[in-house]
Amino acid sequence: MNILLFEDSLVARLSPVTTGRPAYAIACGAYRLVDLIAAHPFPVTASVRPHLTAIQAADFPQLGESFTLGEKLLLLNARLVPSVALVERVLRWASETDAGVIRSGDAIAAAVVPADKATPAANVRYEQLEDYFGFAGLAGLPQSKLEVPLFQWPHDIVRFHQNILGDNLNHRLDQGNYQEIADGVFAADGAKLADYVVTDTSAGPIVLEAGASIGPYVLLSGPLHIGARARILEHAAIKDGVALGHTTKIGGEVEASIIEPYTNKQHHGFLGHSYLGSWINLGAGTCNSDLKNTYGQVKMDYRGERVSSGMQFVGCFVGDYAKTAINTSIFTGKTIGVCSMVYGFVTTNVPSFVNYARSFGQVTEMPPEVMAATQQRMFARRNVEPRPCDIELLQAMYRLSQDERQLAGEPLQL
Repeated sequence: MNILLFEDSLVARLSPVTTGRPAYAIACGAYRLVDLIAAHPFPVTASVRPHLTAIQAADFPQLGESFTLGEKLLLLNARLVPSVALVERVLRWASETDAGVIRSGDAIAAAVVPADKATPAANVRYEQLEDYFGFAGLAGLPQSKLEVPLFQWPHDIVRFHQNILGDNLNHRLDQGNYQEIADGVFAADGAKLADYVVTDTSAGPIVLEAGASIGPYVLLSGPLHIGARARILEHAAIKDGVALGHTTKIGGEVEASIIEPYTNKQHHGFLGHSYLGSWINLGAGTCNSDLKNTYGQVKMDYRGERVSSGMQFVGCFVGDYAKTAINTSIFTGKTIGVCSMVYGFVTTNVPSFVNYARSFGQVTEMPPEVMAATQQRMFARRNVEPRPCDIELLQAMYRLSQDERQLAGEPLQL
């Protein structure tokens, strides 16, 4: 069996999370879908939006460029929630099915295409997907009753994260090489805990990847995943339901949140029920609200569409490369676009590529050249060499986010 991970047209709803990354690369429950799929012995390739093809080639070597001829094909929606149990269930269904489709609402979650229709999919591009679906006859395939959840909106990422983190961490422990260094605390090679660290594993394990470092006087509550070479600074409180990507630097109070690689939240301040992309820096004192004063369910605004989250606790969703100034306050359920710089009170959603100081009466557009120069300095601090595909991605995201700045209704100035 061959596998094709595909992005559909609804992936745009997940902005700003997926503005600069394929949907299969969303971290949720301490895993990414691409890693769970690539761990199985099937040839895997992917079809992503055109501006992400170079990043895919550079950052995802586990994805191939060809299929095994004469094998059936599993089409798998890249918005699939990366639950270990769910992925195993879908792969088992696919292995036992000659042809069939699983729908999630109006979207195709997964489909098994017979071998005679599968071969042309090896090189299918994002803009050709609908034509290929028609060629493969997906509309006429037998429909499975298997329930397969997909990410519909950014808040779904935090919601599913809370549900699957514990089980996913147990799978990591079963598959990895960890040493139990305290009751319920498991560490890979080179992970270090300083003195006077308090751990609470009553609700789930604490997993430290290779080279992770925990400073003194820190509170850690499970379930918790701390990525490779992540640093938790002294006096931090990292509470249950947190997953930190590799090479992050974290201080203050963090609860029920996902932080992608290379992001800094070094100083005091609260972050709860939130998602932070990569290469973000939160200035000292930056805090977000994750609960309304009315204690009611949080309603979200996504590009002019009002959506009920069905959740009482919803924080913020911050796109890659964004920065906040000291003492920035982010209101409940707000999104901050990629490559924006934010100051003061964030009372509305922030589009991509803006200097946002709305509480001071100023919102201006951020030229991509300024952000490229900023990122080169940030890369240098982490000893990361910027690649042509990184700069091309910044320029592409600027072009693709023009409508965000127009929809924002702010008096933008260059």
